Amino acid sequence: QVQLAESGGGLVQTGGSLRLSCAASGSTSGFYTMNWHRQAPGKQRELVATLTRRGSTNYADSVKGRFTISRDNAKNTLYLQMNSLKPEDTAVYFCNVDWLVGGRSWGQGTQVTVSS
Repeated sequence: QVQLAESGGGLVQTGGSLRLSCAASGSTSGFYTMNWHRQAPGKQRELVATLTRRGSTNYADSVKGRFTISRDNAKNTLYLQMNSLKPEDTAVYFCNVDWLVGGRSWGQGTQVTVSS
């Protein structure tokens, strides 16, 4: 089973940028969608960005125009470029892969904290 590992989180000031990475332990060629989610303290996990197998992308309204999801096929790595960060972006960010054959893989999460 492919395992996912996020990295790149940290503390950043309002208006700053971070790039999150989600490295897969094996090939992700059999993916259906690849996604970034986030969960703030006391809140439900929310879907932030989606990359479909066809190459289309979708974003939550709250991050549209500021976040960009992308993938490096050769490195089996998913990215989330986050610009113009706001304090309300503070959360633990998780990546997940939904597979063509069914099933879902999750990473362990990486903390993003945006200071005001």
